[in-house]
Amino acid sequence: MIRLLCLLLIVCACGAAELGRNVRVGNLIYAGDKTSVCFSDRFLTTVQAEAGINTDKRMTATRLANADELFASPFVVMTGQSSFTLPETERTLLKQYLENGGFLLASSSCSSQDFSASFRTAMTETFGDNCLQPIPNDHALFSTLFPLSKVPLKSGGQAEFEGLFVDGRLACLFSKEGLNDTAHTQGCCCCGGNEVKVAEEIVANSLVYALVE
Repeated sequence: MIRLLCLLLIVCACGAAELGRNVRVGNLIYAGDKTSVCFSDRFLTTVQAEAGINTDKRMTATRLANADELFASPFVVMTGQSSFTLPETERTLLKQYLENGGFLLASSSCSSQDFSASFRTAMTETFGDNCLQPIPNDHALFSTLFPLSKVPLKSGGQAEFEGLFVDGRLACLFSKEGLNDTAHTQGCCCCGGNEVKVAEEIVANSLVYALVE
């Protein structure tokens, strides 16, 4: 754990010196005009404070259909509450993005079954059958910054995660329960969904993992 964080600080310090900019995190606009309006970006300041990584203070609106916008962010967030269909152009760019080192965090707002079903369909159309695999709680992602051996849900039980692996690297983390962290957003609620309690920590861990792996 300590060695990993030391390595991360070195990598990020060098990267900041070379690039002269903060890490940018994209809030995806997908399926035309769908995007998140209730995903807390507090994890960005948490990562900066706890891991020493310079991040933008807010997520950046990022069109999945725009390659320049998409590839400008090493980490993107995709969330929603309704069904959707990704056009072929967006699926092609998503495949290129994930196969070239990008990381996608997908979250079903309010534990929406409609979003989850559409996301699974989109991933199957893009990467093939059974592309989403269960992610065990002992995966490295759950200990990159905050050690999380258990991931409780708001209404009881433990969260279950799925993901996409590209050449052995976890390139996408998907939560059907929801990682919106609505406790730290204004004017938003979980609408009765069984949201992940430690959503901020999971998203922070995911960002650190995406930058290190």
